[in-house]
Amino acid sequence: MAKILSILGTRGVPAAHGGFETFAEFLSLYLVKKGWEVTVYCQVDGKGPVFEDNWQGVHRVNIPVNILGAAGTIIFDLKSTIHAAKRRNLILTLGYNTAIFCLLYRLLGIKNLINMDGIEWHRQKWGKLAKAWFWFNDWAGSLLGNHLVADHPHIAVHLETRVAAEKITMIPYGADKIKNPDLNHLKSYGLEAGQYAILIARAEPENSILEVVKAWSAKPRGMKLVVLGKYNPEHAYQVAVKAAGSDEVLFPGAIYDKPVVESLRYFSRVYIHGHQVGGTNPSLVEALGAGNAVLAHNNRFNRWVAGDKAAYFSNENDCETILETLLSDENRLHDMKSGSLAQYDALFTWESVLQQYETLLARFLPNK
Repeated sequence: MAKILSILGTRGVPAAHGGFETFAEFLSLYLVKKGWEVTVYCQVDGKGPVFEDNWQGVHRVNIPVNILGAAGTIIFDLKSTIHAAKRRNLILTLGYNTAIFCLLYRLLGIKNLINMDGIEWHRQKWGKLAKAWFWFNDWAGSLLGNHLVADHPHIAVHLETRVAAEKITMIPYGADKIKNPDLNHLKSYGLEAGQYAILIARAEPENSILEVVKAWSAKPRGMKLVVLGKYNPEHAYQVAVKAAGSDEVLFPGAIYDKPVVESLRYFSRVYIHGHQVGGTNPSLVEALGAGNAVLAHNNRFNRWVAGDKAAYFSNENDCETILETLLSDENRLHDMKSGSLAQYDALFTWESVLQQYETLLARFLPNK
């Protein structure tokens, strides 16, 4: 039985854009080593014909798109779906944002597994039209996919309101354990190991950044809060976040150099995670792999990922109260760091995650 898979739904490999691209890179390389033939569909900026090439044993179908933003992504997804349908191989679709296109696979009898990602239409940043689109495609993906992957138990519970439980498999996101951090990366930011906290997130209201910055800035802490991310001077929320920060809050911007980010994360005293919506968040899993003491927003998604040893806050006042005692409690911080590594080893190693995916995908290979 030939082990052939096409992966759609990301910008492509190698990863340069986010969590799903990173996952597509890890999974495709893993499966190639296991004897699979893997094709990844890649979005290329510009005009021209579709072209194909090879990257580290992974076959790539490169589709040029000269339209930016959501419209360009929809066009890319449609072209990818039509192209993949002609090959009639097993499909793994990452995300449901254009799941209505998967109707084509159903009509042609092509097996398609969909990672259903988070509950996108719950996010505050989207307007009514975008929320309606995501809600519609959430339903479409649930019904059209031959099998669904949930990256969190509570995403699986959500999907069970649409389809039978046996149509769903829960497999979380993975991350690397940070093994070789470089202390020198801290120097250019004026930081010392263990003398700062870090927050890494898109600057959106649902990620509690304003609440965290206000809580940190309520009094002198004797250490910095480093807030990574892009801040636009024309974006009202992002302007408010920066204005709320004391001189102990550092905004170095978005950093895309992976070794730098890993080192900043690894040597931090506390990792603060304010995400209120979503399943298994990649940044939180990476914090566990770094052995960070985690202070997270108190919700069902974060609690399952970070576990019982993490600390949790519900609002600005709550966050301020916890910071008051947590930052100086060496014993608790040590216990929290050990708990993060234990949680990572139990659930989130790439080896475990990718093995689970291979086992699931093999169940749906066509007999030919």
